[in-house]
Amino acid sequence: MIIPVPSKGKRFVIRLGIAAWMPVAVGIRAYDPTRPNTHYFRRKVAFKGITDGTAFRGIEIPMPLSPELLEVEIYNKQTDDDEGFSIEKFEVEPMPPAQLWAKPDMHRFIEFAQKFAQRAGYARTGFHQDRDAEFLLHYLPEITDAIGRTMVTPARTHRATGRHQVSQKLFRQFTIPIRFFILLHERAHFTLPTREEKPADLEALKIYLELGFPKIEAVYAATKVFGLHPETIGEPHVTRTKDIMNFIDNYKKLKTA
Repeated sequence: MIIPVPSKGKRFVIRLGIAAWMPVAVGIRAYDPTRPNTHYFRRKVAFKGITDGTAFRGIEIPMPLSPELLEVEIYNKQTDDDEGFSIEKFEVEPMPPAQLWAKPDMHRFIEFAQKFAQRAGYARTGFHQDRDAEFLLHYLPEITDAIGRTMVTPARTHRATGRHQVSQKLFRQFTIPIRFFILLHERAHFTLPTREEKPADLEALKIYLELGFPKIEAVYAATKVFGLHPETIGEPHVTRTKDIMNFIDNYKKLKTA
């Protein structure tokens, strides 16, 4: 089932209601149908233990960034069809403008990073910069070390110059919010400046959440990167993920207080 949304680059929230009458994993993905590798979100909603009757799940997905036209595809992940569930609700509500207090250069970087996050799925490798040449990003097929070995990291930043290197191979796999979060994280390494991951994560999260991006994608930004090379995962990676989740939980409490 594909639902077109004339998004026009606007901010909005998608509210979904899904009913299932059998155990099923429902996949939800939204993308720009005119461009490859431009997923704005990917979700799985699992319905388990249904033996009699119907189960219902409500899902809210914020879209602070959108293309001209968005397609939302909802499907049974096992059979790739519409078997076992139905869409009881599909609403699109406007999202208020973001109120972000930040320095002018950060606002300019946010605009640059959002545009690149949207284009990264099909952009060519090479150098990318904003109109005023304030920010420079080197889009590489892969990021390698000094002797040519492929590195796990999807991006890295020169802390003296602020130049970013980004892996095309990895960025093409990620959703647009994950790409945006990673770019904010890399910028924080330069603006703070710091080599440490935690302060860069938290600085990026402040901006990311204030702009209204989905919280779960921030967690994915860490876990999916780690998951690409599970053999390298250790206690620091677990701690980093916990720090991100704790920050998000505290942010939600402050917003609802």
